[in-house]
Amino acid sequence: MTVEHLPTIEQLPKTEFIDYARPMKVIVIGAGISGILAAIRFPQRIPNLDLVVYDKNPEVGGTWFENRYPGVACDVPAHVYQASFEPNPNWSQFYASGQEILEYWKGIAEKYDVRRYMKLSHKVVEAKFNEKESKWHVAVENCRTQEVLHDTCDVLYACIGALNDWKWPEIPGLADFKGKLLHSAVWDNDWRPDNLSVAVIGSGSSAIQIVPAIQRRVKHLDNYVRGQTWIAPPWAADEVRKHTSSGSNFKFTPEELKEFNAQPEKLLDYRKKLESEVQSMSKILLRGELAEKTAATFTEHMKSKLSNKPEILDKIKPSFAPGCRRITPGPGYLEALAEDNVSFVSDPISRITEEGIITTDGTHRKVDAIVCATGFDTSFSQRFPIRGRGGLDLGARWQDYPDTYISLSTNGAPNLFFAHGPSSGIGVGSLVIILERTCDYVSKMISKMQADRIAMVEPKQDACDAFREYCGSYFRKTVFSLPCRSWYKRGTEDGPVTALWPGSSLHFLKVLEKPRFEDYEYTYLGGNDMAWIGNGFTLSEVDSKIDKASYLDPEEIDYPAV
Repeated sequence: MTVEHLPTIEQLPKTEFIDYARPMKVIVIGAGISGILAAIRFPQRIPNLDLVVYDKNPEVGGTWFENRYPGVACDVPAHVYQASFEPNPNWSQFYASGQEILEYWKGIAEKYDVRRYMKLSHKVVEAKFNEKESKWHVAVENCRTQEVLHDTCDVLYACIGALNDWKWPEIPGLADFKGKLLHSAVWDNDWRPDNLSVAVIGSGSSAIQIVPAIQRRVKHLDNYVRGQTWIAPPWAADEVRKHTSSGSNFKFTPEELKEFNAQPEKLLDYRKKLESEVQSMSKILLRGELAEKTAATFTEHMKSKLSNKPEILDKIKPSFAPGCRRITPGPGYLEALAEDNVSFVSDPISRITEEGIITTDGTHRKVDAIVCATGFDTSFSQRFPIRGRGGLDLGARWQDYPDTYISLSTNGAPNLFFAHGPSSGIGVGSLVIILERTCDYVSKMISKMQADRIAMVEPKQDACDAFREYCGSYFRKTVFSLPCRSWYKRGTEDGPVTALWPGSSLHFLKVLEKPRFEDYEYTYLGGNDMAWIGNGFTLSEVDSKIDKASYLDPEEIDYPAV
């Protein structure tokens, strides 16, 4: 080719310029908090983005849409459980109800116009990675028509959470019961407990909220408790009392809410003090003297609430330190147990009959309804098939241990990231800011794929192995590894801790600040490791609308001190 026939710079393909951001298709699974955050941040930070968010539910909100049982509420202060960029001065109470939280996140979805990216009532049923194409092939069922559609993407972001796959308890005779059978995760809103005899099975966070919510309405309530649990005093109680005059129920008066609206700086000060107190609690999760002091404090709190039925304390008070199982303040739960129309049943259930429940001591308690507040499958392996490189069945591999690299990704499944997946839960602290920073981290990984022309990215196996080893080492010195049955350990008493982050929530934030790109392995487009460098030119040289001297803008200059 002669010089005369070489293309001019204007004729070069734009895709070959160093600062061209190649188009990226991203599929997000789930329109809960993480999915809403992704739908806000990804378009804001990733150019040339094609985004779709699938969710099996007909509405956004995830767990706050699905959980509609009586008393459902946040068990951390409402002002701690909100987006950093969207403060809400109008929470009606200290522990916001599930409906109020749902309306808050629906409002955010509307404000930032993210429904345009969402396909609700669409359930992902399979995801397979195609190595030749470097793409995920995703099968999605339309929940209204049962039609299965197929989609592809460069990056798959799984925002399906840890407590999403509910299950019935394995109790003989459960299907034989002739009364009303309910599960906390799929509540029947038309059911009314008024003047009925009701059994509630469980003592986890759902049961702890359901019992006081229906206790005054039922004729009699039996709470079947297999394990033991700590009920904590309200989080940051002293701090909230400084801002509300309503006493022990921690409700804000209209005047107090009006003051928060009128003075954003006062609201910010209140939020920061609450968050600081909640964030400071991580130290109680280490074994030792402080954990013992915390147990003594919790014991006195529980004893005072159970003064009418002191015998319950010996049955419900754990032998393990607070935090081994999820800590919950459970407002009203102990008070409800102490009422005359409530029976606390610690004898194991033998079987269920057509009319009620038989315990191992032979007692048959007849009831009109049974509420199963018995939790979820927390194995991270039963949601839907995910197949990575070489047909890797991620669910099968995770059957024994869900190995990841810092909870976000795993070797063998390129271009796949998780929000609130294995090893990402927090014992205490602020979860929403973790979900925000996780979204930021994934944004940076996608941006790197764009800029560096990366076809496939996945954490190195050595990095995953090192993280697993670190988790084991960390948890051995914490209360989480004490013998107690917990969803943190996939329902076992002494198995490995698989659901929690190995550190404080502030520690997690630091880890998420800046990706360690060296912990990943990359496959580049066309197999060319230097594809990122482009054709020797920038887009500003062919587009007059782009400033060729932006490096002189004041915000681009790092002015040295004189």
